Amino acid sequence: MTRERTFIPEPGRQKKGSWKSLLLLALLVAAVAAVHLSGAARYLQQEKLQAFISSYGILAPAIYILFYALAPVLFLPGLPITIIGGVLFGPVWGVVYAITGATIGASLAFLVARYGARDWVAAKLTGPKWERLDNEVAQHGWKVVAFTRLIPVFPFNLLNYAFGLTRIPFIHYVAASFVCMLPACIAFIVFSSSLLGLLKGTVSPTALLGIGLMVLVSLIPVVYRRFKGRQADRTDPE
Repeated sequence: MTRERTFIPEPGRQKKGSWKSLLLLALLVAAVAAVHLSGAARYLQQEKLQAFISSYGILAPAIYILFYALAPVLFLPGLPITIIGGVLFGPVWGVVYAITGATIGASLAFLVARYGARDWVAAKLTGPKWERLDNEVAQHGWKVVAFTRLIPVFPFNLLNYAFGLTRIPFIHYVAASFVCMLPACIAFIVFSSSLLGLLKGTVSPTALLGIGLMVLVSLIPVVYRRFKGRQADRTDPE
């Protein structure tokens, strides 16, 4: 009998993720305190900032999407760019522009690894975990892409290049990446669209919605681990 293999996040990685959440919360509280103590709250006017960005027309979102698309290729962190998108463009258009840029960026890194610098990327991505990723993609295809987008097992930027070395069809990779990156993108954009208000001490319904969505997204790995644990208990012989 054979059992379908899956990637399960390591305990150390889970603890690291929880510490990151606590650190983010602590930084937010510290930022709110600093803004009020320094008197900078009067400068945090999101309406004026968005009006200024709107004055550039289609050029502003085009530059943002281009910058986001280049970030994964250049190994730049995507979270700060996502937060900027929410602040500048709001909860609706921010999601549209951010997920567009993120998908294009993930696709570019994939194509670079597959057709442009395959030997160089292959030399960098060595070790048992990357070999296991290749084997899993060979067996389960786009399901592995979906899984690793929803549950962060590997660094995002490296993962884009790693998938380019596998045999997964490009269209399957793009579709799975787009759909499974969308929940986290929506959560962070909705939250960051009210970030300036939070820094001024204003808790809006949008802020509460964003926090709730981020909590739900962060619970996906927890729910998955419990599901797989119960499934393993049912299949293991007594």
